[in-house]
Amino acid sequence: MLWSYSTHSPVTMSFSGKYQLESQEGFVEFMKAVGLPDDMIEKGKEIKSVSEIEQNGDQFKVTVTTGPKVLTNSFTLGQETEIETLTGEKVKAVVNKDGNKLKVVLNKITSITELVDENTLVNTLTLGSLVYKRISKRLA
Repeated sequence: MLWSYSTHSPVTMSFSGKYQLESQEGFVEFMKAVGLPDDMIEKGKEIKSVSEIEQNGDQFKVTVTTGPKVLTNSFTLGQETEIETLTGEKVKAVVNKDGNKLKVVLNKITSITELVDENTLVNTLTLGSLVYKRISKRLA
């Protein structure tokens, strides 16, 4: 982790940018557990989704394009908002930021999105003992 000399706090990077899915682990098991139909799981396995994040201070707009499906969520850190999930369900939730991590709990799913370096975005979704991990690389 990078540290600044004056304040001894982590240097935070902007999440803004476009990221393409490079690899994923646990997709099929996780999607079955959240109730996605088998045909959608089969189609989704090979699609390299693109996530576009626009960050303006504490305000975020996240657009995820997976083939023909486009999912857009806008939120302000620390404020309750309605977020659409992978299954199309709308859930009220609060997104919090901790350093280079965004964390939100949607029903029983915990989502942590971490900017591990300026070009790599790692999204980890946890449901009980199931973990679905997505690693995306910056396009722009």
